[in-house]
Amino acid sequence: MKKNIIFIHCDSMDGRIMGNMEHSAMVRATPNLDALVDRGVQFRNAYCNSPVCCPSRASMWSGQFTHNCEGWNNHKGLEEDAPTFRTKLDEAGYKTVTFGKTDYLSGYHSIRSRVTSWAGAANIHRPTIRIGPPKVTDDDDPRIHKGDWNNIDKSIEWIKETIESDEGKPFMLYLGIHTPHPSFFTSQRYMDMIEESGITIPKKDKEVHPVIHFQKVAENWEYGFSEEMVKLVRHIYFAMIAEVDAMVGKLVEAVEEMGLAENTYIIFSSDHGEMAMEHDMYYKMNMYEPSARVPLIVTGPGVSQGVKVDKLVSLVDIYPTLMDMADLEHPESLDGYSLMPELTGGESPRPDWVICEYHGECRNANIFMFRHGDWKYIVYTGYEPQLFNVKEDPDEIHNLAKNRPDIVKEMDDMFRQVVDYEKVAARNERYNKESFRKWREEEKKQGTYEETMARIYSGWDNLSDEDIMPWTDEDEKLIEEWLERD
Repeated sequence: MKKNIIFIHCDSMDGRIMGNMEHSAMVRATPNLDALVDRGVQFRNAYCNSPVCCPSRASMWSGQFTHNCEGWNNHKGLEEDAPTFRTKLDEAGYKTVTFGKTDYLSGYHSIRSRVTSWAGAANIHRPTIRIGPPKVTDDDDPRIHKGDWNNIDKSIEWIKETIESDEGKPFMLYLGIHTPHPSFFTSQRYMDMIEESGITIPKKDKEVHPVIHFQKVAENWEYGFSEEMVKLVRHIYFAMIAEVDAMVGKLVEAVEEMGLAENTYIIFSSDHGEMAMEHDMYYKMNMYEPSARVPLIVTGPGVSQGVKVDKLVSLVDIYPTLMDMADLEHPESLDGYSLMPELTGGESPRPDWVICEYHGECRNANIFMFRHGDWKYIVYTGYEPQLFNVKEDPDEIHNLAKNRPDIVKEMDDMFRQVVDYEKVAARNERYNKESFRKWREEEKKQGTYEETMARIYSGWDNLSDEDIMPWTDEDEKLIEEWLERD
């Protein structure tokens, strides 16, 4: 008998921020996720394959690394006719549905997101994002992020209708939860679930890498980094995760009440993490642990219970895992490895490394990560790399690249055997320049180019006239110099 599949995929959840990850602030905040871990398998070292929404999801839905599916940025994901895991499940007779955020297709997100992704290497140090201040409401309604809760209700209703239809088909439900994506907003109800004594102030960097400095300028955090502000943001973010936990609990409870638990796989994960003031940053878009780490929990028929796996895995492994859950052949194009051996106590042929790459907005270089064992090697094209021992330095504040050239060489050699990252960066830059030139030509024809660039490079969202900094000759010179470079 074919098994049902429920895939819950939230947005911007750092995989380390759960009670079952021994996070001291979250001991009372994630009871439902903790219960899932007790009933299934938790992958404690899971990573996204690109730390921003559309590229991460494009990679996961296609089962291919970013450089293979070419989901470069939040505008360039998969095309409408690209095969995905849902395609295969549909063909196999599954009844499938998606609710909430999917965000893996090309053509979406703002002009700002597109242009700043294309023109990142022009190295324009101006703000490109504007976000509202952190906010806590006294509203006692547990459904603070109402759009997500509505999709929980739709999911439960769809499952009920499906099992009552007597079609006899197995189903796959994909639920995209937007929370805990910023802006940072919650209620006192969820704030009270967090252990305040466990909200730590992140350590300061010993040095700020030039690409990270560029990101800080572009991300444009306007509210300061006082201890009070940092704790408030982190408290709110943790509280938003507590609300996600409540959403998951509502859906899982309904599945159990409908008698489906024994025949239904449940997967919980996120598309990427959230900096939440670590390294004095918010959002994601880099390779630090809070940005690249994701939660990954699986329960279901035949899955071991209460098992915690420390092997390195990534979201590209989801597609082949779904194929095994549905007893289907793996397409040859897949880059990942099924999680099923780890889920059932078997041996896996998976390699002992994961990769992640970033080509989107808020960066002035192509960024690549190679994690092997306790070492994390980060490449920034045109800049010096970073090297961290994640076990000894979990906060990633001691860059060892200059002190350990032997490890840098070893990691770089291994990485190049997996992918020629310099060729990938060159291919991405060709796409960026072609896209930007085409867009700029149209904007100039309409006489809106300078005005649009001024808005984009002033923060774009919620701007008043006085917020807009003119687009200068010096800014345009940087664009021209970038376009002329090979």
